[in-house]
Amino acid sequence: MLIHNFTCGLALALVVPTAMSQTASPSIPPSAPARCAAPEHRQFDFWIGRWVVYDVDGSKAGENSIELIDGACVLLERWRGADGSSGTSMNSWNASTRQWHQHWVDNSAGMLRLAGGLEGRSMVLASTGPHPRKAGVTLRDRITWTPLADGAVRQLWERSEDDGANWTVAFDGRYVRQP
Repeated sequence: MLIHNFTCGLALALVVPTAMSQTASPSIPPSAPARCAAPEHRQFDFWIGRWVVYDVDGSKAGENSIELIDGACVLLERWRGADGSSGTSMNSWNASTRQWHQHWVDNSAGMLRLAGGLEGRSMVLASTGPHPRKAGVTLRDRITWTPLADGAVRQLWERSEDDGANWTVAFDGRYVRQP
């Protein structure tokens, strides 16, 4: 059984990158578990790829790689910022909650746990929790990924410290697919 699982895992590891390199929006590998084949699991696939990310002023913010892992059930993000920052997120559809979930951690000891879903063509994930630097203040984070007509993706990260009455932009980036 162990050899069979290893062989299946190795086959999947070889099939997924090949499928991803051939299309901008990869299809589900034939070996994907049926539980991850529902249309909801594919809603965030527009973000899959290798990207150069630019700030609104056109300067390079960093590079990001988003890939399907674990039988096409999880999107794994690997961020490398131009400023030396780095971070990783795991993104997946939870059929029980009927939401997408993201768990982000980075090299500045930052952490976000977001949840949400598709709104129109955009993926919108949000969280609410205690402000890490302001005692007694609740911080809301809202991150929106929108696929653009030219194949790029816009990521808009907004924050609110007044229960959503006012929002400030934490990051506004344009993801341009690497060849």
